[in-house]
Amino acid sequence: MVGGEIPRLLRAHARTMGLTLRLLPRPLREPLGLGYLLARASDTIADSGRVATEERIAWLEGLASGERVPERSPTSLATFSPSERELLEALPGLLSMLGEHPDRTELRTLWRAILEGQRFDLRRFTSDAAPLDRRELEHYCDLVAGSVGRCWTRLIAKHAPRTLLAPVSDLLPLASAYGKGLQLVNILRDREADRSAGRFYVAEVGISEFLALAHEWLDAGEHYLSALRPGRILMATSLPLDLAPPTLAAVGCSPEKSRARITRGEVRAILLRNVASLCFPRRRNADS
Repeated sequence: MVGGEIPRLLRAHARTMGLTLRLLPRPLREPLGLGYLLARASDTIADSGRVATEERIAWLEGLASGERVPERSPTSLATFSPSERELLEALPGLLSMLGEHPDRTELRTLWRAILEGQRFDLRRFTSDAAPLDRRELEHYCDLVAGSVGRCWTRLIAKHAPRTLLAPVSDLLPLASAYGKGLQLVNILRDREADRSAGRFYVAEVGISEFLALAHEWLDAGEHYLSALRPGRILMATSLPLDLAPPTLAAVGCSPEKSRARITRGEVRAILLRNVASLCFPRRRNADS
């Protein structure tokens, strides 16, 4: 597999992420695209309800321990859809790229954290499992999303260091909280669908508490963004934060809905507002 496969796979399996990556400088596009596709492939395995839980855990453990697809995988690719099979069949090539990539240290750290989070998810939610408590929720969100914020920051420091207006050591906790906040937004938005699949991430009686926690973590994301210089990296990094508050507002106004949505018009307006970050500092930007 050559690097040109990454844009093709992103177009086929991650249109939104592909658009976000195109906003970034070229040195950041490939490693972040590769990291995303690895996580998407392992998530495809983790989420396949047609495969026994223990088989999925075994497959994820094999990836985590050896970063290779076992010669005799614990399940047949025939159980997956054609789109899913394409992604899983690309996994050996993606792993080969990972082994030779200049950013393999950062990407391996990221993927191993995500794999641990996916295995935690599969082990934790048995047929009679209670919702996650606060400690478990934070641990899970950190593994699958806080890790993304940390990797994103380390890669910016490596490839575009002038973008950062604060030391990496100061930004990593903010990046972790930002990622956790975005993950919690997704959990609150999709909680009915998750419950249907047997995953009780949050107790319904505590929605207001979790909304407050999401806002707390997203506030850290706002501080993180204030430490990025204006430009394409700031625009790409800030877009998820600008989409999150309307979603949280929809959850808060109608907590009984199975899935809170924001309208396409709202999304377009947010995208247009984000264009300004190419030229102007974000609120509280240290250069302003």
